[in-house]
Amino acid sequence: MQTGSTRVNVLGVGVSVLNLTTALDAIACAVAERRKGYVCVTGVHGVTEAQEDPEFRRILNRAFLNTPDGMPMVWLGRLAGHRAMGRVYGPDLMTLVMRESVARGWRHFFYGGANGTAERLRAVLTEKFPGLQVTGTYEPPFRPLNDAEQAALTAQVAAAKPDLFWVGLSTPKQERFMAENLACLDTTLMLGVGAAFDMLAGTKSQAPRWMQRSGLEWFYRLCQEPRRLGPRYLVNNPLFALRTLGQLSGLRRYDLEQ
Repeated sequence: MQTGSTRVNVLGVGVSVLNLTTALDAIACAVAERRKGYVCVTGVHGVTEAQEDPEFRRILNRAFLNTPDGMPMVWLGRLAGHRAMGRVYGPDLMTLVMRESVARGWRHFFYGGANGTAERLRAVLTEKFPGLQVTGTYEPPFRPLNDAEQAALTAQVAAAKPDLFWVGLSTPKQERFMAENLACLDTTLMLGVGAAFDMLAGTKSQAPRWMQRSGLEWFYRLCQEPRRLGPRYLVNNPLFALRTLGQLSGLRRYDLEQ
């Protein structure tokens, strides 16, 4: 399943050496060749979660692409000598792929969101990109699917025949879902883009570009949702920084597990 692209070892997680252009090229090749796989969009939160969860770390490392979603991933890649590495941010990647899809005839399915977000996203994107084919949406419950729901989803996807199946859940929930369902769903690529559903549907705002480029998006989101995101950012970010210093100094070794 894993792509042959170069990866940077970030605390034992292989982050693909990509920018938006090369990520789109890789996706286009996979769709053209009908090569099944899943794409993880990974930042500090995902890498930190992987430290205490070996199975989740394996899911990230077995992805077709594990894109550098946060600026710290980009900075570490450039420090390792990959100067062309750039941020592959979920909303930007989704927008770029949608634009390209109109000419290429790619079909899409949106899985995730709440309170009608997936349908709202379909309406927003099909208006923005005339001719875009979104052939299905599914808003799951806040629990694992039961057998009947799983069967209904499988049948719906088989009828929709999407090339790209987008998952808008939280990390690590969306990555687990993709790894567990890739084989049974009739699609080529699954892409976990988290809050991109809400941001592109207009139910949540994005940080200003200058905050995104300077690595301060986490602060913007913390101010928006302090209760939910406070434990994540105020614990995970310092831990990530300390562990990264340990890796860069050679005091701690992190092996890439496949």
